Amino acid sequence: MAGSIRKRPDKGSDAFELRVFLGRDSSGRVRHKSQLFRGTQRGAEQALARLVVGQADEPALVPSEAAKPFSSITTINDAIAAWRVNGWQDLSPSTTRRYESIWKTHIKQSIGRRAISSLGPYDVELYFRSLKEKGLSEASVRQTRAMLHRACRLSRKWSGNTLQNPIADTELPDWALHEQSEHVRAPTVEEVRDLIAAAKRVDTRIYAFVLLVAATGMRRGEACAIRWNDLDLEDATVTIDESIVTVTGGAQIKSPKSRAGLRRVALDPATVQALRDRRRAVEELAAIGEFDIEPEHFVFAAEMPGNEPPHPDPLSHAFTKVRKVARVAGDVHLHSLRHFQATVLDPVISEAQKQTRLGWSTVHMARHYTDGVEAEDRRAAEYLGDLLGGGAADVRVQDEDVGGAA
Repeated sequence: MAGSIRKRPDKGSDAFELRVFLGRDSSGRVRHKSQLFRGTQRGAEQALARLVVGQADEPALVPSEAAKPFSSITTINDAIAAWRVNGWQDLSPSTTRRYESIWKTHIKQSIGRRAISSLGPYDVELYFRSLKEKGLSEASVRQTRAMLHRACRLSRKWSGNTLQNPIADTELPDWALHEQSEHVRAPTVEEVRDLIAAAKRVDTRIYAFVLLVAATGMRRGEACAIRWNDLDLEDATVTIDESIVTVTGGAQIKSPKSRAGLRRVALDPATVQALRDRRRAVEELAAIGEFDIEPEHFVFAAEMPGNEPPHPDPLSHAFTKVRKVARVAGDVHLHSLRHFQATVLDPVISEAQKQTRLGWSTVHMARHYTDGVEAEDRRAAEYLGDLLGGGAADVRVQDEDVGGAA
């Protein structure tokens, strides 16, 4: 491992800068470690020797691309790499996979190479417009902007506010109505009934799973994480306190994103009965296989005894099969049942109660998931019609009176 010494008269007559060559990072850039030494030339040479030996003995000290100091040459890629090392551990696996995809596909080989200090809002907005011109949806560009904003905000903090955040004051281009992604449609009551009936014909496990999701509006991963001790079938409730997410090589259990995700939800009699039937089927398998059903085992496990959670993707594939059997439109997905729940409950319970039942942390999410309710809209039209119709009749009477007087 090479090293060098140079005098630093600007730091004092006895100051020396010691430099050790650390190699190259993943992008091919040369990396050094520098240290200021005060003393004699001989002392500096001895200190450099110790530094070289120390670096050779401690490979962990060799900085990666993400550990480089923040300066005027720090690029967007540097900022994201640093955030990945110090921050991505707090994110869910699905979020980190999405960030990796956005970085690799839309950032790394374009704006990612630019130094943060060289960018201004104009440059960044041109970049957003180029993404739109490539055919990216508004949602995708918005996610890209959010990722860049977070990385640059952290770099500004880690640089002691010497770096700017060029994303902060930027705006996204506008998408005309025909350019926007198609709105996720909440299925009708008839479609959901057809799906449940088809699921019952396909498989009892899938039937109980689809019915539970439709009846509670819980997320796919939340339904996968339901254990036997989460069910209180006597009280007709289910406790939601975990979720299963897909990770490389399998599935992983995680806690909810926020406290709002921890909740206890009431069940209807049909769903309770489907879960009882599911329990009975598992007990029959346990008798044949001579294993015990433990309280912490998963209700919808694909393999017995059920100590391993089901992978969410196969259940989504099973739902696709159910949808085809039911002959329901292809724009209805498993997650559409959550939109269904939000929509049909709109005229039934308060916004706050719906927010609690579905595990949202903000009312904004409730509005995002709720389609317009035709009956509610009809009542609004009739109410306004009564108001305006009555007012119009009064006006006509007054006009006739005025005309007769004239």
